[in-house]
Amino acid sequence: MQLANLLPILPALVLTACAGAPIPPPPPSAALPAMVPGQGVDLPTDASDVLNELKDSRVGFVARYYRDPDSHWPPLSASEARRLSAMGLKIVAVWEWHSTDPLRFSYASGYGDAIAAYSQARAVGQPPGSAIYFAVDFNPPSQYLAPIEEYFRGIAAGLASASGGTADYKVGVYGSGAVCDTMKRSGLAQYCWLSNSIAWNGSAGYEDWDIRQGDRMPELSFNHDFDEAKNDYGGFQVAADSGGTFAAAAANVGAPPAAPLGEPTLTSAAVSPR
Repeated sequence: MQLANLLPILPALVLTACAGAPIPPPPPSAALPAMVPGQGVDLPTDASDVLNELKDSRVGFVARYYRDPDSHWPPLSASEARRLSAMGLKIVAVWEWHSTDPLRFSYASGYGDAIAAYSQARAVGQPPGSAIYFAVDFNPPSQYLAPIEEYFRGIAAGLASASGGTADYKVGVYGSGAVCDTMKRSGLAQYCWLSNSIAWNGSAGYEDWDIRQGDRMPELSFNHDFDEAKNDYGGFQVAADSGGTFAAAAANVGAPPAAPLGEPTLTSAAVSPR
């Protein structure tokens, strides 16, 4: 039979030949590991530079810093926050500036740090109701806890003042177990981020943390710490297309009000500033 005569019946021949034969399944596609919402990293540099690694690691959140303008480390920016959010990642914001120096822990410095952190949070587009953590990055003995409490009272007052009466952001504390326990029990912090320095006072066995810092993830090449979170930890996302809104919000933040006169300023023994 000529080929031209076979063409009309080729489909039927193929179906007949294949009748009863199982159809092989398509080859399996390589599935990406699922994102783990309670696992994250904190890093001192712009996460925009390592987005591919973050995506492959499948972490669920990234912790980044608000800082004094004089810091040589880059603070969290609006564009960085939008990129992370577009990937489905949550962001944890933490204020850190000379956080190893006990002399800075006073009502006045807490008030000023809160005003500065609020301004940066608004510029980034951090939504109200999420948290800003404030770092206490040393191991204070018990007698050092009073100045730290005053620092967090200043934070509460500063955030309330900047927000027009009621604070837009919740307060978190980063530090030792003793610091976390004191600030949470006093109601001055709603969240605790436990430092990975487990030899610090009160840290061994402390379980009332919302984020716990650990060692680095070996598969990631950049400078970071691994973190795990549970329940609500104050993380947030921003809208990818609202850069103009963020800029307008930041423009409406006026000059930082000064700390009220007459508030207590407590100091303690100095260590080398960061």
